[in-house]
Amino acid sequence: MDATRNTVLEAWMTEHGYSSNSLAEAVNRAIERLTGRPGGLDGPSVRAWKAGRVTWPKSAARTALEGVTGLPAVALGFVPRSRPSSTPAPPQQEDPDMKRRTVVGSIAVVAAAAAAPGTASPRRIGMSDVNRLNKRFAEIIASDHRHGGQLGIEHRAAALADEALNLQNAGSATQRVRSNLYASAAAFRSSAMWAAIDGWRYDVAKAHMREAQALAEMSGDQAIKFRIWSHAGTMYRHMGRPAEAFAANDVARNLHLTRRDPLFASLGLARQGAIRGAAHDRTGTRRAFEQAQDAMLRADPADYRPVWMLAFYDQAELDSLALSAYLALGIYLTAEYHAHRSLSALRPHMIRSRAITTTRLAHAQLAQGEADAATATAMKVTAEAATQHARVTRMLQEFGAALGATAPGSSTVQTWTEHTAAWRMAT
Repeated sequence: MDATRNTVLEAWMTEHGYSSNSLAEAVNRAIERLTGRPGGLDGPSVRAWKAGRVTWPKSAARTALEGVTGLPAVALGFVPRSRPSSTPAPPQQEDPDMKRRTVVGSIAVVAAAAAAPGTASPRRIGMSDVNRLNKRFAEIIASDHRHGGQLGIEHRAAALADEALNLQNAGSATQRVRSNLYASAAAFRSSAMWAAIDGWRYDVAKAHMREAQALAEMSGDQAIKFRIWSHAGTMYRHMGRPAEAFAANDVARNLHLTRRDPLFASLGLARQGAIRGAAHDRTGTRRAFEQAQDAMLRADPADYRPVWMLAFYDQAELDSLALSAYLALGIYLTAEYHAHRSLSALRPHMIRSRAITTTRLAHAQLAQGEADAATATAMKVTAEAATQHARVTRMLQEFGAALGATAPGSSTVQTWTEHTAAWRMAT
């Protein structure tokens, strides 16, 4: 006798926009969360469910599927295996709760198959849930600009990414809502990635990156794909691996979003300029920043852009990236010029960026032989940034070493030593 198709499961998948492959992927992720090991389902596995060739999935897959759908397996058209009649279960081993669930589940199957009105349905996830997550994302962005690189920011962002994914399993939703939930999860994970990069925790950053990239692909959101790959380019630049930095940044720059919005094109070009500076390519650096500036001037400020882009990319950030590039190239006067431009345009909430730019300005001044001016500049960095932000701390330590080599035994070195001791005491 031919297997009976599971039309209930098919109907649920159609309603919620799942293909066989995408449902297998969702269940595999749920299995990994349950067991710590990736699931092994694929499209043919789900097609076997739909065709009725598998009427009762294995325990882990069944539990994971129930988590994805928010429904018991029997309400999805599956039928529990019965014992062979030749080996009846002893009466004392009968599970009355299982019997009750089977009866109730059978009723649910019939009701679902007949599409009877009044059937209980799972919670409906909507755009209000997405908007609530986006508000939390804005809070993460604001915290990053104040503090940056902190483990607390990384952990909060990662937890919110998990929260967005859990909403996928909390009820039914349209495909639009599900795509937005994946985009939110990718955005949070990319913030965790950036916090790890900013804190010099590169192995952790790469793990966040891989998760963020997968989520971004499922969302189809071009802006968040750009953010992740652009972050990856910055990470490899900080790691001293320019070839990989170029490759990652090129993925971001080649997204069609950059052809539609000159501001995204500008950011991609500015970060390319920073990478070229790190690779000691003077001509390429200059050309990239000229193109980045031109693209920024063509961008319409009234166009819609995601909150993370609006919060940080402007003329001040472009000049900050140019400062980094020309500092790496050893063109210190040009680096100082961009530092002053950046500091004059920085918005008040960019506390972390102000500390980094100020520290780089001090390096540019010191390299030109201006030890007193450089020290006075470095002393403007706040105690919190100097001691709590990994990147700033390291840059200031490098400044102190360079100052000691430039003016050994001088009163300027003594002033700097006393000031750094006061920083440590203040925190």
